[in-house]
Amino acid sequence: MEGFKFPMGNIQMLGKSLGPMFKGEKPLETKLVPNMALDDIARHAVDFWLTTEDLPDPNNRVTLDAKGQIILSYTPNNQIPKQKLYEQLKSMLKHMGMHPDYLIPRFAYLKSDIPIAGVAHQAGTCRFGKDPQTSVLDTNCKAHDLDNLYVVDASFFPSIGAVNPSLTVIANALRVGDHLLQAGH
Repeated sequence: MEGFKFPMGNIQMLGKSLGPMFKGEKPLETKLVPNMALDDIARHAVDFWLTTEDLPDPNNRVTLDAKGQIILSYTPNNQIPKQKLYEQLKSMLKHMGMHPDYLIPRFAYLKSDIPIAGVAHQAGTCRFGKDPQTSVLDTNCKAHDLDNLYVVDASFFPSIGAVNPSLTVIANALRVGDHLLQAGH
């Protein structure tokens, strides 16, 4: 997808909506709207995807309780940049010959948050650094307290910049692999 990168996130144009995709969407409550009307709306729609990210927060975490049950502690953050990105898109619409007052929020689209079940590209769960008191991994992604554990996924990233981190994960895995070869592991 081609798009625009801004300091607060990304704006990308998506593929074309189809009428049935609007069925049951909120806040419009389209359950009772005839398919022909939804098809007409879709024919006139242009879809954008706005992405920002949650910033690292030590209070956002997954832990286990005494019974081994998963506990999710999560508070959304980075809300001001998210709003600025939305306003940036609105300001661009008029220049593109579109009406800025007709943005319709959709699940996982404009001005809607993806629920926790839809989250992807998690990062920042294994802080890295030189001090074992403030980090889990060293700068070569090796666990401070274990001799043979290296973490080469996106969990050591402090942030991913609201983009797919796959190529950076691959590059880091190659870097860590080279380190292991040089160290004779």
